Amino acid sequence: MATIILGSQWGKLTDILAPKAQLCARAAGGHNAGHSIVANGISYSFHLLPSGLMTENLNLIGSGVVFHVPSFFKELDELEKKGLKGVHDRIFVSDRVHVDLDLHVAVDGLEEVELGASKIGTTCRGIGPSYSTKAARSGIRLSEVFNAELFEAKIRRLASSFQKRYGDLLKYDVEEEIARFNEYRPKLAKYTVDAVAFIKQAQDKNMKILVEGANALMLDIDYGTYPYVTSSNTGLGGIFTGLAINPTKIDEIIGVVKAYTTRVGGGPFVTEDTEEAGTKLQEIGREWGVSTGRKRRCGCTSILYFVSAQMIVMLIIHLQAINHYTALNLTKLDVLDTFPTIKVAVAYKDPDTGEEIPSFPADLSQLERVEVVYQELPGWNQPTAKIQTFMDLPVQARDYVHFIENFVGVKIKWIGTGPDREDMIYRTS
Repeated sequence: MATIILGSQWGKLTDILAPKAQLCARAAGGHNAGHSIVANGISYSFHLLPSGLMTENLNLIGSGVVFHVPSFFKELDELEKKGLKGVHDRIFVSDRVHVDLDLHVAVDGLEEVELGASKIGTTCRGIGPSYSTKAARSGIRLSEVFNAELFEAKIRRLASSFQKRYGDLLKYDVEEEIARFNEYRPKLAKYTVDAVAFIKQAQDKNMKILVEGANALMLDIDYGTYPYVTSSNTGLGGIFTGLAINPTKIDEIIGVVKAYTTRVGGGPFVTEDTEEAGTKLQEIGREWGVSTGRKRRCGCTSILYFVSAQMIVMLIIHLQAINHYTALNLTKLDVLDTFPTIKVAVAYKDPDTGEEIPSFPADLSQLERVEVVYQELPGWNQPTAKIQTFMDLPVQARDYVHFIENFVGVKIKWIGTGPDREDMIYRTS
């Protein structure tokens, strides 16, 4: 059976559940979405690799991922230097992944320059251009890297196309990248597998599989705040297409969410606080990206954030139709310890009519104008850091958890109370 973890900041929960699994798999995204796991006083950073490498199980980068080869080897070497054993022997990559070339990285920055004030806020890691060439059927799969003649022809054709568009603005040397892949080619062979057969065999053997997403649903290419989204399907659908996993063999679908709301990059964020409260959340919560170092935008809790990072409670039915959560993991509860009042967004209103909006608008100009309806809850004003049992939490903190559960209609099974892997409450009832 498979357990699926979706949302954001999922690294620590994956780390906690991974010892019970035999295989940990990534389905989509690239090396742009980073997260950290702190164990035994050591901080491990994950970007492209599944965080199941923290344990002794097998790991798979699925077909829906865009695969940046230099980052793959660099990240493995960094984990090995920090003491993780056998990482090079426990990671496999689908031969159907699309290669995120340095060419894509160079183009990514130029596309952001073209957009000017309307830029998406991309990490400039080549993710968007990689998925674009994939959709345009001009991309390069990992399987094609092993055919040197085909690979060279396709990368030259792709480079020529981008050169025609950007001219001298494109700073890229195709000969250098071809030479690098001549070195990568023999090294990549040991990691490359037919992931369709790999997953089928694992499920036929009833292996326990842990699947981790890469971004929250607000960044989904179809269901997020388009165009301020990533370039892949970050929800449940992306798991099935990215891994070809059997949907009848799913045990649990877990949504991982913070106790407050954050986002990186551009786009509407109507509960954002750019003054004292937002700065306080940013500093206490150490809200800056692991991959880029960019500070995250912070704001009040939006109830529907717990199923799609920035929506409201009326859309829970819509969200459950997308991700079908069976449980939630609430992280960073301790960051709210010193807030006297907790503001929770429970609805949006149309500023013209004063009526509540019945569904999450696709039109971002409408979303930016909404009036947010808040409900204020009392804070607990005492430390929750390192607490590991639910009843040891202050009563106001427990009330906050119950409030979220009652609105969302999904059980919060895990509650994070600090950065270490041990700082997690597990609720059995």
